[in-house]
Amino acid sequence: MFRKFISLEWKSFFRSPSFTANVVMKVFMIIGGLFFMLALLGMGFGSYFIIEKKLELDPIEVVNKYIIYYLASDIIMRYLLQKIPVINIKPLLVLPIKRSTIVSFALGKTALSFFNYIHAFFFIPFSIVMLIEGHDPLSVGLWHLGILALIYCSNFMNILINSKDGLFVVFMGTLAIMGGLQYYEIFDVTVYTSVFFQGMYDTPYLFILPVIALIGLVIYSFRYFKQHLYQDMGLAKKQSDVATQEFAWLNRYGTLGTFLKNDIKMIMRNKRSKTTVGLSLLFLFYGLLFFTGAFEAYDNSFMHMFAAIFVTGGFLFTFGQFVPSWDSAYYPLMMSQNIQYREYISSKWWLVVIGTLISTILALPYMYFGFNIYLMLIAAGVYNIGVNSHLILLGGAYIKTPIDLASSKQAFGDKKAFNVKTLIITLPKMIIPMALYGLGDTFIGENWGVLLVVIAGIMGFAFRNKVFSMVEKIYKTEKYATLHSYKQKH
Repeated sequence: MFRKFISLEWKSFFRSPSFTANVVMKVFMIIGGLFFMLALLGMGFGSYFIIEKKLELDPIEVVNKYIIYYLASDIIMRYLLQKIPVINIKPLLVLPIKRSTIVSFALGKTALSFFNYIHAFFFIPFSIVMLIEGHDPLSVGLWHLGILALIYCSNFMNILINSKDGLFVVFMGTLAIMGGLQYYEIFDVTVYTSVFFQGMYDTPYLFILPVIALIGLVIYSFRYFKQHLYQDMGLAKKQSDVATQEFAWLNRYGTLGTFLKNDIKMIMRNKRSKTTVGLSLLFLFYGLLFFTGAFEAYDNSFMHMFAAIFVTGGFLFTFGQFVPSWDSAYYPLMMSQNIQYREYISSKWWLVVIGTLISTILALPYMYFGFNIYLMLIAAGVYNIGVNSHLILLGGAYIKTPIDLASSKQAFGDKKAFNVKTLIITLPKMIIPMALYGLGDTFIGENWGVLLVVIAGIMGFAFRNKVFSMVEKIYKTEKYATLHSYKQKH
């Protein structure tokens, strides 16, 4: 039966309407994968000697101290990038195939995930170097086995986090609190976790705990998905209170107000849109990497402008990049109505502008790091409103990605969001404001760099009507290609 499932997966890949995009993305993924493999391979062979000779510390103790953050970062990367293996189960559920077989195959596919075996390019060389340097083979082997079990624990934890809303928020909140407490030297969690990881090396039995945890996660995941493997699972939900929001105050704006009401209701009522808005709030904390001086490479005004674009443009980059895909479920119906593209585009633009304004206001605490920092944030906000908001709408004409509003997955996009046109449109979003700031800062002065970015944003805002006319023509040109793409489900 597994062989038949593999055959179906193979046919699905080659028969997919987005086969070309699949191949292109696979090529880029292979190139990126080779880069990370070589980087980890170099770290695996070189980190032992760097820690021992330059830092004059015990390499295994240093690795065991910080491996907790390595595993936490692994879960975050899996959540954002790893695709959860699924099967088109609807045709299978009406066939004489056991649910346990379907679940076993879906979970079994995770064992072959790139996010599992890439860690071998660090830990295997590191273990080999330890053996060469005279470490006890039994201790190295048991420690390596325990780490392998923990990596696969991350794999199944990611599956559960993706299937249960709120777990990732709890995980990220806990990680942020622990990292903050350690950064300000209030509480160092690595003092306690390193005892366990070092114990896997020093004792011949402690490695069994990660193995037991892995077995428990596998069994729990299998039972959870087998229990929820129904077409109508979750359809019947109890609702005690029903609240409606009419937003009548938007009626004064005519058709534009109607579109805005629909977008606001869509954000409030659907899982995918709420997840995306929640993720956009994380961009507000992006500036902490740059403005605090924690990283020397980021502690310069040029990189500060780079960070300011993302801090104020979180909603613009996460929500705005999928215009008009948010309406993909009923886009054919909309196109059959007497709807003016100009008003439709304007409503999306105003939504993005409002989100950018809110982000800029919420970034006010960054004034703690200096008034010049907040001036950069204001300049970046003006640029996002005047220029990047238009580029987002322009890019939306070429990102033909149908969105499942009931799902919170792929909040950062998928393979259909990538093509040459969107890449060309994306580059000016970051490069132009940084170039303008660099020119002003280098040849005139820091404040002039901020002023040039503001002027560019104001000019973009002043010419928005002409930009809307150009974007409207492109949307009309791409109309039927967009409709065709939205009809493709796989």
